[in-house]
Amino acid sequence: MITYRIGNDLELDVVIELYRASTLGERRPVDDRACMEAMLRNANLVVSAWDGELLVGLARSVSDFIYCTYLSDLAVRVSHQRSGIGRELIRRTRTEGGKAMLILLAAPKAVEYYPRIGFEHHPQAWILRQAIELK
Repeated sequence: MITYRIGNDLELDVVIELYRASTLGERRPVDDRACMEAMLRNANLVVSAWDGELLVGLARSVSDFIYCTYLSDLAVRVSHQRSGIGRELIRRTRTEGGKAMLILLAAPKAVEYYPRIGFEHHPQAWILRQAIELK
């Protein structure tokens, strides 16, 4: 039975191991412990999924709890994918986020997932990477 918890008081090594086991580690700085620690601690809305004592899913977000919640990471262990955990993490994030709309940038492997569960594509999104100078 999968249980869910709210909060970012999680053991860093357990979170990093989940990122690696979910393939999200391919696109996150999992070898930079200080960065991963800051990412986890500075997220103000974290929902985790547990199969007994094993962390199997995580939704890490930043929210103002009224207008927008940015769902930064949705990670589900490969062994537990396609079982509704990702959808439930999003549902709980949405519930905890109050009236806020959810916003995210899809990982390349997840581009087809989000429209299937109700997200709409927004073509006006923009990003400015840290390495790029503002003109």
